[in-house]
Amino acid sequence: MDLEEVQEFAAQLARGAGELIRQYRGKADFLRFFKQGTELVTDADFAADKFISGKIGERFPDHAIVSEELAPDTSAIKDIKGPFWIIDPIDGTVNFAHGHNQSAVSIAFVNDQQVLLGVVFNPFTDEMFTAQKGEGAFLNGNPIRVAEESQIGRAIIATGFPYEKSNLEPMIKRLRAVLTNCADIRRLGSAALDICWVASGRLDGYYESLSLWDFAAARLIALEAGAKCGNFSEVPEGIDPQFYDQDLLVTNEVLFPQLLTVLQSALK
Repeated sequence: MDLEEVQEFAAQLARGAGELIRQYRGKADFLRFFKQGTELVTDADFAADKFISGKIGERFPDHAIVSEELAPDTSAIKDIKGPFWIIDPIDGTVNFAHGHNQSAVSIAFVNDQQVLLGVVFNPFTDEMFTAQKGEGAFLNGNPIRVAEESQIGRAIIATGFPYEKSNLEPMIKRLRAVLTNCADIRRLGSAALDICWVASGRLDGYYESLSLWDFAAARLIALEAGAKCGNFSEVPEGIDPQFYDQDLLVTNEVLFPQLLTVLQSALK
């Protein structure tokens, strides 16, 4: 399989889905739903997902698809032996639905249990972040690297908050610790773009618990841009860290241990 061709195909998918999303944004009457009573989703999410999944099915009928809107059991990821795709048709749905431009299409391609390429496309700013394993990271075709900030007191750190709010206290403690020790915090509303902004040096670090489709593509992009990607809690035995969605931490090599200490000490 030619990864260059696969990446070109993924980029075309992202642009096609992005154009569809822009068209829905122009409609004042797009539909809104709430999954499990709290998580906003729109008919644009479903339309973009159908577009991407349909095109993959046409070109690669033997490839599996893991998509947010299909609500898959991600614990079964480890059992997929062949090629598969991880898709978030709109990462940042709340932003999209409220007229904010920080939303993106996220597409990752996996083979032999390795994330081999990632595409994250913001159709409202026409910014496409891409990476192929071992080949570096790019923004609209130009190489990107993480920022070189080495002092946590000068670092701008991003995070996000969950829809489900029954256990906020640990999160608030971590937030207080980060705000106390870092220069400032950003909450931009799209995990995929947050991580890509770390990759491109616009942010110095990012932490949050997510779902696999939120970060699969962006994590590879950050790694290829020189970031260190890990977790501020222990990854359970038997789970591949590249697919573990809890307590993600993404920053440069120098800031990683500093931010890790801040996050872990917050609950002591």
